[in-house]
Amino acid sequence: MSSSAAARLVQQVQFIAEVDKLKDIFRQSLTTQSRRNENDAEHSWHLCLCAIVLAEHANTPNLDLLRVLKMLILHDLVEIDAGDTFAYDVARLADQHEREARAADRIFGLLPPDQAAEFRALWDEFEEKVTPEAKFATALDRFQPMLLNCRTEGAAWQRHGVTHDRVLARNQHVAEGSAAIWDYAQQMVQAAVDAGHLAPAGPRRD
Repeated sequence: MSSSAAARLVQQVQFIAEVDKLKDIFRQSLTTQSRRNENDAEHSWHLCLCAIVLAEHANTPNLDLLRVLKMLILHDLVEIDAGDTFAYDVARLADQHEREARAADRIFGLLPPDQAAEFRALWDEFEEKVTPEAKFATALDRFQPMLLNCRTEGAAWQRHGVTHDRVLARNQHVAEGSAAIWDYAQQMVQAAVDAGHLAPAGPRRD
């Protein structure tokens, strides 16, 4: 192995070791069996599986599925530095992108320059939600927490006082990636309301 290849391998292994920390970043969603908090690595794996299984329901046929998978496996690595931001935490959402962009600079910067640029571009693409692949990846990222909440009697929603209208408002972008998944999600969330696991719409805040 040449000295340049050896140096490149060192950087890549350093990155792989660093992102192991994702396993210790915990989310608000609970796992369906043990009812413990899901970690970010589990979330990322579950999203990738969702993409493989549900790709046929994307609004755009013949998506670049590998690109979707890359975005899904990379997009939450920034939470190693920035932490998980709960989807309904208005205060933390205000500076979420700024915090995560700084984290992206550091974490992807551990890689050799060509891979650092590729991974950062994929992260930016996911954040911008413009391409069909990014829209579908985002749809799955919004759908999966709703699914876990519905399968755990609305545990995280109830803990934080989240109401039906807020769930729909926060997640309506699912429709941009998959109208079929959004239709299913709305029915699933309404069933949670009917079962008493999610509070109906709260009072207006005019």
